[in-house]
Amino acid sequence: MIDVYAHRGLHLVERENTTAAFLAAKALGVNGVELDVRRTLDEHLVVHHDPTVEGRVIATSRRAELAETVEDLSTVMQACRGVRVNVEIKNINDPTEPTYDASGDFARQVLKFLHDSKWTDAVIVSCFDEATCALVRTLNPDIAVGWLLWDVEILSALTQAYVLGLTAVHPHFSLVTPAVMEKARELGVDVNVWTVNNASDITAMAELGVSSIITDDPALALSLVR
Repeated sequence: MIDVYAHRGLHLVERENTTAAFLAAKALGVNGVELDVRRTLDEHLVVHHDPTVEGRVIATSRRAELAETVEDLSTVMQACRGVRVNVEIKNINDPTEPTYDASGDFARQVLKFLHDSKWTDAVIVSCFDEATCALVRTLNPDIAVGWLLWDVEILSALTQAYVLGLTAVHPHFSLVTPAVMEKARELGVDVNVWTVNNASDITAMAELGVSSIITDDPALALSLVR
């Protein structure tokens, strides 16, 4: 069975990365949801995709300075009980991001939250940053970890994921081929693809046998996969 994850919740009808979006996705019967976590200047974990909100950089703003639409990770995760959660740590050394935590403190705080709130068995922690993925694996040898991939040589990345002991790779679906799936099965690394929205692409990924489909249209994906 291929799992279907609602990308940022059911944001076709509710505001993305909010309690309402995740509750709506759960009501559809998805296997899981995907969300984005960031850290404020005063070390609050909040759920938001972009590095800024209403002109403010989240990482250099205090929690009280952010818009009310930005919810705390603890609040959102409570709404997600009952499904698996792909927790994407938004930390990458890239020009598109105004800040990068090279110390590992951000990832450590996320892991501590997941441990203290008893979520470690029902999440997969993901990140585009290889170093962050490697640190998460070092800090917790049991939690599921997925390396997000885009604009990479995916066969080499699969091998590196195996070497690092990661659970999965999360490539853009356009990178996945029969050869990729054969290599992934050989290495025992799951392939969870994003963001798959068209019926033909969803069907193609299902036929290739990916582990999970992350989609903006979970209702369509559920109807096709099941």
